[in-house]
Amino acid sequence: MSSPSQLLTSLLKEVSRSFYLTMRILPGAIRPQISLAYLLARTTDTIADTEILPVEKRLEALSNLRARIVGLSGAQLDFGDLARNQSSIGETVLLQRCEEALALLRQFSNQDQERIKEVVDTIMSGQELDLMRFSGATKNQIIALKTEAELDDYTYRVAGCVGEFWTKICVAHQLSEKEVLGCERLPGPSFEQLGIRFGKGLQLVNILRDLPRDLRMGRCYIPQELLSQVGLVPSDLLSSANEAAFRPAYNQLLDEAQEHLAAGWSYTRCLPRSQFRLRLACAWPVLIGAKTLALLRHGKILDPSHRLKISRAEVRNLMLKSILIYPFSSAWDAQFLKAAHVQECSCVR
Repeated sequence: MSSPSQLLTSLLKEVSRSFYLTMRILPGAIRPQISLAYLLARTTDTIADTEILPVEKRLEALSNLRARIVGLSGAQLDFGDLARNQSSIGETVLLQRCEEALALLRQFSNQDQERIKEVVDTIMSGQELDLMRFSGATKNQIIALKTEAELDDYTYRVAGCVGEFWTKICVAHQLSEKEVLGCERLPGPSFEQLGIRFGKGLQLVNILRDLPRDLRMGRCYIPQELLSQVGLVPSDLLSSANEAAFRPAYNQLLDEAQEHLAAGWSYTRCLPRSQFRLRLACAWPVLIGAKTLALLRHGKILDPSHRLKISRAEVRNLMLKSILIYPFSSAWDAQFLKAAHVQECSCVR
C-alpha cells in the first residue's frame, strides 16, 4: 500500500484533476491543510452521489463519517459496499483509505483540526440537505428550490464556507500580521466576506453550467420564485424551446455569479504582490469561472447535448499567461474583465 502522504498528492490528483493544479501551486505552509480538507469533502461528496444506494443509506454513512471527523466516535469506518459501487478507481480508493485521511487530520495542530472539521461539517450539512430535499426527484418529478434565499444558503454551505476556511488558514499560516491588516484596511467588504463570496460564485457557476444534467436527475437549483417571474415551471426547462423565455431569470443568476466572482478577484488583488503562489492559486479558479460565464451568456443553456465548458488547452493558456504577465500590474489586474468579456464591473476594487 502507498504511504499516507500520497493521499495529498497522487490520490488528490486522481479525484480532482483541475483543482489539483490550484493545490500544487499553493505555498507549502497551507497546502497540506487545504488539501486534506478538500480530500475529506471529496469523500463526503462521493458518498452523497452514490445513487445506487438508497438516500437513507447515504445519510447514515455521512452521519457515521461526521462522527469520526468531529471526534464523537472512535469506531473504524468500513465503506467497502460504497467503494464497490464507484465507477471511478480514484473514488474507490478514496473511500477505501478514508481512515488514513482521518489519521492525517489528527497530525495537525488543534487549531487547524478545528478549522478543517468546521468546514467539512458545514459542507456535509449542505450535502445532507440536498439529499433530503431532492429525495424521490426524477426527470418526471422535478423538485426545485423555492427561494433565492435557499439558493444562497446552499452555495454558502457547500462552497462559501470554503472561502471562509481558506481565509482563516491563510491568516493563520501564510500572511503576516501587517499583510492581514493591509487586506482589512481596504474599503468595502472584509477580507473574509470576500472569501465567502468567492466560494459562492464558483458554486453558482457550476450550478448554472450543469443545469441540463441536474434537471434530468430531477434537481432544479433555479428557485421557483425566479421561474414564476418569467411564467415557467421547472419541467419547462427540459425543453430548449423555452430558452428565450427562461433567459431573463437565467441572466439574473449569471449577473449574481459574476458579481461574486468579481468579489473573488478583489480578494485576489487584496493579497500582497509578494504572495505570488497564493495569488495564482486564487486567480486561476476565478478566471476559469469568468470564462465559463462568458460562454453561458451566449450558449445553448438548456440543451443537454451542448455542455458549455472551456477546454483544457484554454485552461493551460490562461494559467501560463497569468504567470507571464505577473510582473505587469495593470495587465495582470485587468485579466478578470477580459475573461468575463465585460467593460466594467462595480464589484472589482
